[in-house]
Amino acid sequence: MDRVKSSMQQVPNAIPKVIRRTGAANSLELERENFERVQAVSINKAINTQEVAVKEKHARTCILGTHHEKGAHTFWAAVNRLPLSGNAVLCWKFCHVFHKLLRDGHSNVIKDSMRNKADLTDMSRMWGHLSEGYGKLCSIYLKLIITKMEFHIKNPRFPGNLQMSNRQLEEAGENDVNNFFQLTVEMFDYLECQLNLFLGVFSSLDMSRSVSVTAAGQCRLAPLIQVILDCSHLYDYTVKLLFKLHSCLPADTLQGHRDRFQEQFKKLKSLFYRSSNLQYFKRLIQIPQLPENPPNFLRASALSEHISPVVVIPAESSSPESEHMVETDDLVDTDLPVLAAPVETKFDDMFGTSAAIDPFNFNNQNGMRKDDKDRLIEQLTREIQALKDELESFRLENGRLCQTLRGRVNELEAELAEQSHLRLQAAGESEFLKAELDDLRKVREDTVKEQRSLTEIEKKAQANEQRYTKLKEKYSELVQGHAELLRKNAEVTRQVTVARAAQDEIDAVRKEMQDKVKAAQDCADRQERAQREHMEELQRELVSSRAELDSLKTTMASSQQSNETLGTQLAAMESHKAELVESLSKVEAELAVQGEELERVRSSLASERECGVKTAEALQNQLNDKESREQALEIQLVAARWSSLQGAVEEAEKIIQDSLAQIDDPAHVTCTSSADYLASRCQASLDCVVQLHPARDAFLADDTGVSQLLKVVTQCGHLVGDTIVQGSATSHMVPVEQADVLLESVKACGTEALLLLGHMKTKEDITTADNCKLKEALQAIMASAEKLRPQRLELQQGELGDLVEQEMAATSAAVESAAARIEEMLNKSRAVDTGIKMEVNERILASCTDLMAAIKALVLSSKDLQKDIVESGRGAASTKEFYAKNSRWTEGLISASKAVGWGATVMVDAADLVVQGKGKFEELMVCSREIAASTAQLVAASKVKADKDSANLHRLQQASRGVTQATATVVASTKSGKSQIEDKDTMDFSSMTLTQIKRQEMDAQVLVLELEARLQKERERLGELRKKHYELAGVAEGWGADEEGSG
Repeated sequence: MDRVKSSMQQVPNAIPKVIRRTGAANSLELERENFERVQAVSINKAINTQEVAVKEKHARTCILGTHHEKGAHTFWAAVNRLPLSGNAVLCWKFCHVFHKLLRDGHSNVIKDSMRNKADLTDMSRMWGHLSEGYGKLCSIYLKLIITKMEFHIKNPRFPGNLQMSNRQLEEAGENDVNNFFQLTVEMFDYLECQLNLFLGVFSSLDMSRSVSVTAAGQCRLAPLIQVILDCSHLYDYTVKLLFKLHSCLPADTLQGHRDRFQEQFKKLKSLFYRSSNLQYFKRLIQIPQLPENPPNFLRASALSEHISPVVVIPAESSSPESEHMVETDDLVDTDLPVLAAPVETKFDDMFGTSAAIDPFNFNNQNGMRKDDKDRLIEQLTREIQALKDELESFRLENGRLCQTLRGRVNELEAELAEQSHLRLQAAGESEFLKAELDDLRKVREDTVKEQRSLTEIEKKAQANEQRYTKLKEKYSELVQGHAELLRKNAEVTRQVTVARAAQDEIDAVRKEMQDKVKAAQDCADRQERAQREHMEELQRELVSSRAELDSLKTTMASSQQSNETLGTQLAAMESHKAELVESLSKVEAELAVQGEELERVRSSLASERECGVKTAEALQNQLNDKESREQALEIQLVAARWSSLQGAVEEAEKIIQDSLAQIDDPAHVTCTSSADYLASRCQASLDCVVQLHPARDAFLADDTGVSQLLKVVTQCGHLVGDTIVQGSATSHMVPVEQADVLLESVKACGTEALLLLGHMKTKEDITTADNCKLKEALQAIMASAEKLRPQRLELQQGELGDLVEQEMAATSAAVESAAARIEEMLNKSRAVDTGIKMEVNERILASCTDLMAAIKALVLSSKDLQKDIVESGRGAASTKEFYAKNSRWTEGLISASKAVGWGATVMVDAADLVVQGKGKFEELMVCSREIAASTAQLVAASKVKADKDSANLHRLQQASRGVTQATATVVASTKSGKSQIEDKDTMDFSSMTLTQIKRQEMDAQVLVLELEARLQKERERLGELRKKHYELAGVAEGWGADEEGSG
């Protein structure tokens, strides 16, 4: 009965009744009903709340059901009744079964399941809110299932189990490179979901334990078999598609594909390897191993080396989880009467028949025999005796356990006492640790404060950078505005030129019209005079004709007597008169025509005169408009010139104000400069300030010359600002008194520059602007810079050459004297000291002697090399002239020689004190290292002008190595001697108490902290000394002065 109850508890609800029985059910309906009942039972057995793996036979029944009905309607009808959103294990096993159906079920399973895609998406989102356990795994698995469904819907050529031949894979892309490209991307997404599930399952398991042999572990690992099958095919197809794409597309285009494949290859190889080592998978599946390195897609022949991974599943493999899970094959369906007989049979087999155990069988009272009663009594008696024996054994075991527990209690009490003692000790240590913790907190607070101050300094630096950027942008805008104004000025000038040309043209046209009018008037006057003369001539002819007619009339009256004689004459005179009258009429007609022509000429002349006047008036109006526009543009141009000048002055003021602000900026304290560079910038500023007055006078005389004034103002602002910044930076490198004087001069310069620029802002004050005070301030800065300039060594040619020889000879003499002194000290030590001290002194002095011999050889090699350099480089000049010509190299050589001689002398003094027991071994080691540095300087100074193939140069380098080895020997001998002579105290703490030890420990910690602080301070002091030494050496020899000046 317990097994039946446990079987009933596996299903969260009763088995759904998919089909109701009908009274007239034929064989097809009965077959359909039986099919749905079997499917429902298998689905409920496969998908339940027990944390065990899904049985293969139940999943196989579901798969066969999809092939039987050619779809998944029955599956979804049964699954939709399950509370998948209420139990994560139930949802996990559903995903496993559904994954199997998508792979091995009918091809219509994917199509029938797409209508439930939205529900699966919502369920994945709901389970995704859980961060651990089956909830997170269910969310990942549901995303994988949705991705698989979408992939197969987009690519229907791919079956659910992804098994395809190479030809089918080629056909899936339809010989289109774009399709192959997109298909590869989709396979990457698909494989990414598979790998996410793989990683999710492994991250949820404790791999340090044998989880694969537990029912819970097998429940999580079982779906990975389907994932391994899918991953093997996806990896194979991805490799083939990438080789296909690389044969069609450039390698750069597929860089993203290669990177993504490399990442997935590493993950898949690791997961396959981890899976193959699990005991659970060894019995169910043979997992392939991927190659050591991914395929090289840039080499087409690598495709022949690719081996498709093959996953092998045994033909009849039974899940090992069946050994650990409770049997669930015996579900009871109360609606099926055919199952009643097997249940009763199992009940009888387990507990016996009712007739055999019922002593009150009233249906068979007379048939019971006495032997049966006796056997029953004996059986019960035996059971009672067995129970008594078992009870007695329980009592004995209980007593033994009590004794054991008492002993364990005693042990625990002893341990408790020991723990109490340890707790007291721990309390003392806790107090001490608290004190140390307080110290550490203080140190941390100091560190935080320093970090905060550093952050503030960085912010100020960023603000300065931003301010500089803004100033630079404003300067660019000003330059652009100035260029625009210059362009506008050129345009206005061009327009004025055009207007003047038009005015000249108008004047020429006006003059031409006046000439034409005057010519027309002259012509008309001439014609009028000619016609008047012609009319007067005709009138005179008419008068003369009339006079002749009168004379003829008188003649005819007087000569009437001779009519016959004069008749002919009279007829002739009449005819002549008729001719004259006719000619007179013609003349009058011509005169009328001439008058009409004169009137027409007069009218045309008047119209032309009126047109000329109108044209002249129009041209005069245009000229007036042009002059007014030119005057307006001239006014605008003057305003633009003045505004550009004001902008340049304001920009220069901002630059100088920013430079003055940097003087008090803490971030500017670390900036340094040289006096030479400050003098050069100050001289440039003076030259620019001197040019300011002529440019201003030129602008006041002719405001078109504003460009020169703009250039001078802008340049003056930059140079004065740079002078202020460089003066402040130079003040950081000089003594305090000189720095204060220089800063006062710099600030006065900035103040005078701002006053001068303020006067140049207005038209009233620009004429009174005076640059004398600014020049005086710049000259004060120049004087301070000249005082701060390093005083170089002034020697004549002969003196410089002699000084080289003298220094080299002095160095040789110092080395020989040091060697003699060391030999003398060695003899004294042998005569006075004994034992370990004599041994130590001999070893140290012997190493010093070897060092002096090596230095002497180095100096001799340096002399020979200098002779070669002088002989090869001086040409026709003398040796002293060569040294004077290369004065910088000569000064370096002199400095190096001095350093070597001084180092040898100091080392001998230190060795003398060590041998006498008055000196420190550390002084001797420091002197040795200083000699090594000085000889390195001498070698470097000698090598500067030497030929790299010179034999003397090789000997010099060999001697330099000998000096280095000898120096190391001196240091080693000194350390060894120090360790032999110094007494080593034996540390004996046996007689000290805990409090004394703690006190000594605290004193030691205090001493350590003091020594560390002192060490840090001494290191800082050493750094400052080296820095100052470098600066003084540079000042003495002129290092960096030319560099700063050129920079």
